[in-house]
Amino acid sequence: MEPRHCLVTGANRGLGLEFTRQLLAGGARVVATARHPGRATALNALAGEHPGRLHVLPLDVAVARSRDELLRELPLVLGQRRLDLLLNNAGVLHGGERFGQVAEADLETSVRTNAIGPFLLVQALAGLLADGGIVANLSSEIGSIALRREFRTPSYAIGKAAQNMATVMLSQALQPRGIRVVALHPGWVRTDMGGERAPVLPAEAVAALLQVLERLGPTDSGLFLGPDGAVLPW
Repeated sequence: MEPRHCLVTGANRGLGLEFTRQLLAGGARVVATARHPGRATALNALAGEHPGRLHVLPLDVAVARSRDELLRELPLVLGQRRLDLLLNNAGVLHGGERFGQVAEADLETSVRTNAIGPFLLVQALAGLLADGGIVANLSSEIGSIALRREFRTPSYAIGKAAQNMATVMLSQALQPRGIRVVALHPGWVRTDMGGERAPVLPAEAVAALLQVLERLGPTDSGLFLGPDGAVLPW
């Protein structure tokens, strides 16, 4: 992978941290965000190992004021450069939901964090994206309407389904600049969100998804892709 400039949200743990680690290993310069950077021990340690190539900035993607602050700070880090890759990884999942007991607040939080926030972040940062670059939204097959066969994590499923629509809308908006926007399903990954029973390790999932991104062509914008690059149904 040629050196490039990337932004990864939700980079303090799990897939976000692993994306940051592998992008750095590939020669990229990375801006990694976390809601509470001071508590992001592993991420800050990684920044110490890559001085000048990894910048850690605060971001709560669901909060307008936080997005605005990132928009003010990012040009100071990038200088005259533009982002070749914006990876919307930050998300939230409420486990243990049962029909009849799904909380309105959990639904609102999921849609705001998983769909509204990433959409508005891309809109805000559009001027800092490089023409021909990539916006990758970390989605899930749980957000696929066509694949749902059970009542499970409804707030997460609804949030990711909304995020998938946001992906398609953004792909249309950014198409004139050659910016490819895709939704990615990483598989069932062994993270805090995926749980200990998940069969796929974060390093394996991220390596597969980075290969998918490397292979993206100009006509692939607006697709929902699995870790093997196969197109998933909406």
